[in-house]
Amino acid sequence: MKRRDTLLLAAAWTLPQLARSAPAQTGQAVAWPVVTLLDGTRLEATQLRAQAAVVVFWTTTCPFCRRHNQHVEKLHRAAQAAGLPLRVLGVARERNAAAVRRYAQQQGYTFPITLDHAPMAAALSERNVIPLTAVVDRLGRLKQVLPGEMFEEDVLELLQLAQAGTRS
Repeated sequence: MKRRDTLLLAAAWTLPQLARSAPAQTGQAVAWPVVTLLDGTRLEATQLRAQAAVVVFWTTTCPFCRRHNQHVEKLHRAAQAAGLPLRVLGVARERNAAAVRRYAQQQGYTFPITLDHAPMAAALSERNVIPLTAVVDRLGRLKQVLPGEMFEEDVLELLQLAQAGTRS
């Protein structure tokens, strides 16, 4: 193999690796992917403009996620009731949409849920911890990535993101 061919082969393998962007770091803008929700609708970046976001990665088999998501559901309902610009999104690390739909219904979850785990992880955090909560401010900047189950008070405190307006 000629040297030129070797370099072209190496470049062909390396370029896609370089093109892949890393998840946002704290304080950086989030590059929101387009995801499909369980109800079949698409959630696009434009729908998140000027809203804070709380994104929770979870599974149906995790008892910590179950308790955590009960608090997330309270957050979602409180934000809706108050008309606050806060989007809550669940990211189920599952493949079976019907099973996730059944589980969410049994648990009383009304917040939107997607199974598009890979693009959401690529945008927010590739940590393999569940539950994992990513918090984004109204300017679209990543504020925190919180691993593990949270207390109800701590989850509900995230309402302040929406109430804070666009101040940093």
